[in-house]
Amino acid sequence: MYDTIIKNGRWFDGTGGPSAMRHLGIRDGRVATVSAEALDETGCGRVIDATGQWVLPGMVDIHTHYDVEVLLDPTLSESLRHGITTVLLGSCSLSTVHVGGADAGDLFGRVEAIPRKHVVEAVDGLKTWNSAHGYVRALESLPLGPNIAAFIGHSDIRAAQMGLERATSPDETPTESELKAMEHKLNEALDAGFVGMSSQQLMFDKLDGEVCRSRTLPSTYATTRERRRLNRILRDRRRTLQGGPDVARPQSLVAMAASSLGIFRPNLKVSLLSAADIKAIPGVVHIFPLIAKVLNRLGGDFRWQHLPVPFEVYSDGIDLPVFEEFGSGAAALHLSNQLEQRHDLLADENYRRWFRKDYDKKWGPRVWHRDFFDAEITECPDASVVGKTFGQVGVDRGGVHPVDAFLDLVVEHGSKVRWRTTISNHRPEVLDRLAADPSVQLGFSDAGAHLRNMAFYNFGLRLLKRVHQAQQAGRPFMTVEHAVHRVTGELADWYDLDAGHLRAGDRADVVIVDPARLDDSLDAYAENPIPEFDGLSRMVNRNDATVTAVLVNGAPVFGLGEKAPDLGKNRIGEFLRAGRR
Repeated sequence: MYDTIIKNGRWFDGTGGPSAMRHLGIRDGRVATVSAEALDETGCGRVIDATGQWVLPGMVDIHTHYDVEVLLDPTLSESLRHGITTVLLGSCSLSTVHVGGADAGDLFGRVEAIPRKHVVEAVDGLKTWNSAHGYVRALESLPLGPNIAAFIGHSDIRAAQMGLERATSPDETPTESELKAMEHKLNEALDAGFVGMSSQQLMFDKLDGEVCRSRTLPSTYATTRERRRLNRILRDRRRTLQGGPDVARPQSLVAMAASSLGIFRPNLKVSLLSAADIKAIPGVVHIFPLIAKVLNRLGGDFRWQHLPVPFEVYSDGIDLPVFEEFGSGAAALHLSNQLEQRHDLLADENYRRWFRKDYDKKWGPRVWHRDFFDAEITECPDASVVGKTFGQVGVDRGGVHPVDAFLDLVVEHGSKVRWRTTISNHRPEVLDRLAADPSVQLGFSDAGAHLRNMAFYNFGLRLLKRVHQAQQAGRPFMTVEHAVHRVTGELADWYDLDAGHLRAGDRADVVIVDPARLDDSLDAYAENPIPEFDGLSRMVNRNDATVTAVLVNGAPVFGLGEKAPDLGKNRIGEFLRAGRR
């Protein structure tokens, strides 16, 4: 007798092995049977006919910022509806394990574009823990939708131990007792089942709030000695370092990547942000595979994270995080909570001269391509500019510099000017090459962050669409089985989690996909208000006909865009402890 039977579907086991028509029997949250023969349906409470559809393991999202949202809406339904059944929290050195509400607001608010007020209220109002073990118990008390795994954030433990002021001061270093306390916090997190630690050296990630506003994240102030001591614990315990090097300092990238090497010591599992086909530096895409190949041949265990879809971003006015990478942009974002002063700044000719100078610098490491002719206006009270680029608006206005055309519209209309651009991953053939590279991990959705800037909740489905359509067109770059493995079992195995496979005995996290609906609907955006954030409209994906059913631990949670009645009432997902497969 089974709780659920899924019959007649094309089954993928998550290992990359051949797919086949199979019948699955699920019992007590696990796959009890995978059979070529029809199963006895007697007494089965739920039978799903998957004829003509794909039956996949639930996908894994290795890079999210759901740390705040999971406290307010533990269903995390925007990921579930697209077949993501396991999410990793605690990316980019940020977690809510140790810091209080005010510090969490400063850490998350500006870097991840999550309204600071709601971060502070969520952490202060709902925090019942003061340790990693307590944090896990708190998560397990919530009505989780997906399964959760977590990194401990380096900035979290550093700020909690030293205080945010000292932790972000270049003249302060931790005492020996503070270093030992950080080591203790990391060890405790690993004891609780965390997959590792995230650390950030990216210098355009800035703090919110008033006390340390516009300073970089606490982990960027760590000395080499501090990083080595924490990394030693990760090495010895075979846990992962997720890192973000400083793109403006190549030595930062080299040092973080080389830390994976294990000469005369255990190697270190390192996953760095991020491999991308950056418009601003098209040649750099050839460097990522080369670095990984060299390090792994020398005995490292190194991976790049990569978003396997075009990195398209939207902005309301000037509030786009990549503007933090140059001085004039950072100055404007520094005044994001002082709109009158910012208005005056943007109108000032000296400021505009500064911005034009930054804009015209086309060389050197950078993320944004700095081309307002590649920035389309999608919404504006002045309907005459909608559909045009800022560069074209400047031309239409008598040869106004693109920067001035942009700033003129922002001064006049503020955040009501909405625009978009694609920063990276714009060339399909390069995207295909990265997606198939074994040194690249597919993920990096940033789900739960940048709510008005982007939506990559369905990145796994969009990868499957590209693979499926390439096969149909007779130009395959990987098999569907391999693509499924890349976003399921490969990730779960590397992070040592009980997820990502669909064989007898495995966790019954299941996604049923209609391959006929792997179509252009996957590329569209919609907007959805978040009640927990005072109705803030979040960019989302809506391709409800593509995913016909999602099960987590054998329980149905979503299907055809509809939530299961029990979602949000009972705990369905689990906290997955690394090393407990």
